[in-house]
Amino acid sequence: MPELPGQSYFILILSLHSTAITSTEVERAAKLLKGIAKNNEVVDVQASEDTIVYSGTTHQEFVQTVKGRVVRDVGRYGKVFYMELEGDGKMPVMHFGMTGMLQVKGQLATFYRETPRKASADWPPRFMKFILHIKDRTTGEIAQVAFLDARRLGRIRLCTSPRDEPPISALGFDPILCMPELEEFESLVLKRSCPIKALLLDQSFSAGVGNWVADEVLYHSRIHPERRCNTLTKNELAALHRQIQQVCKIAVDANADDSKFPENWLFKHRWGKGKKKHTLLLPSGEPASIKWVTVGGRTSAFVAQLQHFGGSGGSAQRGKGTVSGRPHHCISVTIFPED
Repeated sequence: MPELPGQSYFILILSLHSTAITSTEVERAAKLLKGIAKNNEVVDVQASEDTIVYSGTTHQEFVQTVKGRVVRDVGRYGKVFYMELEGDGKMPVMHFGMTGMLQVKGQLATFYRETPRKASADWPPRFMKFILHIKDRTTGEIAQVAFLDARRLGRIRLCTSPRDEPPISALGFDPILCMPELEEFESLVLKRSCPIKALLLDQSFSAGVGNWVADEVLYHSRIHPERRCNTLTKNELAALHRQIQQVCKIAVDANADDSKFPENWLFKHRWGKGKKKHTLLLPSGEPASIKWVTVGGRTSAFVAQLQHFGGSGGSAQRGKGTVSGRPHHCISVTIFPED
């Protein structure tokens, strides 16, 4: 991110390292924070001590770093979103983990998928790590935005140059912001021999693609999640390239509100692992058969009639519903180290 002449600013970055949460939910969080914070001052910061979540820093140092800065803008890359703040100093870098989220005072938190019935608007919220007090420059009103993390899998760090340091520097292409051209994409995929689902979850390959997005992309591409990358045909690669962009765009345009997702999406029917009756239909109008398999350490949903394991990739060994062991050249799907 280029620095403007005569100006300095630091960047507050919040991201998610879980493959369950995707860039679409992070985009929603970035829009929420941008609507409250842009061009306004963080007049106060409350922070709770947590020697696990605060990594290489302390909650006191976080307060000293953020308090008194004006928010220039809020952006996102992959599962990372950030606030540009005026002033000098180190830059807070954060990711949410499995249960991280934002909550605005007077509202319910922004939960992944659906808000549970036990959700509360109590303030300060439970599991709060920090609260930003943001003063509107026009009205003078102060809004409060909290960072929550129930399972303490998120991390809060202070870095000198976030764009040049992990986690951002370690991320691959963002399907919305910088999708590679088809020829380059084909080359990136075909040089791998791991299952395609595992590759899609690797954030060093495609930043922001999480578990359900990967399954949705593969469903619409008609590719089985266990297919080896180097066995995909040109038509399959073209479909994959197209669907990665399309699924992400539709989800972001819906502001990650799953009630607005198309009814023919696998997302609408995949939950419960067969315990709940679904209404997903095949193009022929017959009921679809949704199956589950573990790939890359993640549960993968697919439609058996449309996503075949056969073809040139059908000779790979398969376990009982699992890709057993770690295949040669299979990438790791650990997205960010936990220190």
